[in-house]
Amino acid sequence: MHTKKYIGGCKAVMLLVVLCIMGISNTEAQTVWENPETPVMGYLQRMAQKGKIELQDLIQPITRKQIETALLALEKSNLNISNQNIIPLTTTEKKELAFYLQEYKSVGGTDSAVLKAVQKDANQRLRGLYLHQKDFSLNVDPMGSLMRVTSQGNSFTQMSHGLSFWGQAKQFAFQFYYKDYTENGNGMEAFRIASPEKSIIRLYNPTATSQNFSEVRGSVSYSWNKGSISLGKDHLNWGYGENGKIVLDNKVSSYPLIRLDYHPTKWMQFNYTHAWLNSNIIDSNALYTAGVGAGSGELRVQYIPKYMATHSLVFKPMKGLHIAIGESVVYSDKTDIGFFIPVNFFKVYDNNRSNYNINAGSNGQFFIQASSRNQIKNTHLYGSMFIDEIRVATIFDKSKSRNQLGYTLGGSVTDVLLPYLTLGTEYTRVNPFVYTNLVAAQNYTQYDRVMGDWMGNNFDRMMLFAKYNPIPKLNLYARFQSIRKGGQGTIAAQYLAEPQPPFLFDLQSKRKDWFVQFKYEWINNFYLLGSFESISYSYKNENVHPAVQSGQTIQLGISYGIR
Repeated sequence: MHTKKYIGGCKAVMLLVVLCIMGISNTEAQTVWENPETPVMGYLQRMAQKGKIELQDLIQPITRKQIETALLALEKSNLNISNQNIIPLTTTEKKELAFYLQEYKSVGGTDSAVLKAVQKDANQRLRGLYLHQKDFSLNVDPMGSLMRVTSQGNSFTQMSHGLSFWGQAKQFAFQFYYKDYTENGNGMEAFRIASPEKSIIRLYNPTATSQNFSEVRGSVSYSWNKGSISLGKDHLNWGYGENGKIVLDNKVSSYPLIRLDYHPTKWMQFNYTHAWLNSNIIDSNALYTAGVGAGSGELRVQYIPKYMATHSLVFKPMKGLHIAIGESVVYSDKTDIGFFIPVNFFKVYDNNRSNYNINAGSNGQFFIQASSRNQIKNTHLYGSMFIDEIRVATIFDKSKSRNQLGYTLGGSVTDVLLPYLTLGTEYTRVNPFVYTNLVAAQNYTQYDRVMGDWMGNNFDRMMLFAKYNPIPKLNLYARFQSIRKGGQGTIAAQYLAEPQPPFLFDLQSKRKDWFVQFKYEWINNFYLLGSFESISYSYKNENVHPAVQSGQTIQLGISYGIR
């Protein structure tokens, strides 16, 4: 009876949201989310850093329409040569702008449909198939890649194939991305451990020399003049970070979600997301005998349901300055109507629903972000803080404080020393026990992978990085990082120990690595790419991370579509 009430309540809320949205005035803005790793994002971020455009990219992915708007603003300002306050684009920047407009500039349609295959569209962008008509469009592209990876003395080949399509019908938009991967060789798992490389979902066999997995993302969205609502399967990135984001990062596998974006004014934006996660914990109370024939008598396995709700406000008090505050909660066992209310105060609501009983409550977090672009010429300064638990009353009392938080501070300057050269530095620290919870099903994880920084907790990382675009469409990247990683500790130490174990307690390892990468987009969506990384570890105990050793990793390959 209670379950039906919860389901009915969720349906009622969603129906109310849809009905409200349908009554709002229409616009031509469509919500097709773009992969944050596409090179156009680096181009736009650099232009924003130089003060040439405004870019709201704190929450990613952003839409293709947002990218188009930013590119058209650059095009318009570059044509306005009479304005002496506008510094014109360089030759390289103009060429890159023209190249990206081929991909993102809208193609108008007529009353009669235009359907073509393996031909260039009106922007001279070669597509697998496209259909353009007034109030409707469809774009289809094949996807594929071939990579050779040599890592820590092992090597394997990765091949992929797939399909992507996207389009719109008036205020509705849709997209689908599918890639099937096959890997053959040795060292496939070690390649992904303790690295920002994307996690995969598969049956783990440490001795396997071949594996297959897939990646699927997609959504259906409705837009109006002040925002959009999407239902899909994707990642959500929150905040800034050069090699990991402490709030939400895309290392984990994608997850089903409902996403609401609302921007009532030019200086404020609201985001709400409810996601369905995987706890990877078997629900022992839900086991039952199943199967017929040879499988008769085997147990039917079910996993504990797991969810996340998050919302945040982004303010723009002046050009180039963005300040954001947000809240999230990871809860389990069953859906809760209270977390489907976008403007609900999750922490207060959870305290009330649990009667302030820690064993009945959920895992809540708060986070803050500040970003300044071109307040100092050609400079981007940013800082993030993730608060998992904090005792304000004893914050400076070392014997009783519980400051389970993390933060990132970073900055970069572009066009320094050389045109198109960006130099930056970043420091990240995450205190012990951040991302973990008394209830294992409420850890800040997706398939056991931390949704925040890939290093987990009880670590710090100092980084120097450089980005260089010597010619159009060629992106060079280099970084050096030094990482210290402490122990995981225990639940008893997390909740009962006073004082709390200090930062970097039970120091496990020190890591230093150099990384260089090139990516050349020869034609739209076709990439030549490669990277080299040299890692050195020193362990307190040589048996701590036997799968991760010092050594070099080389990647070389080609890709049609973002790998």
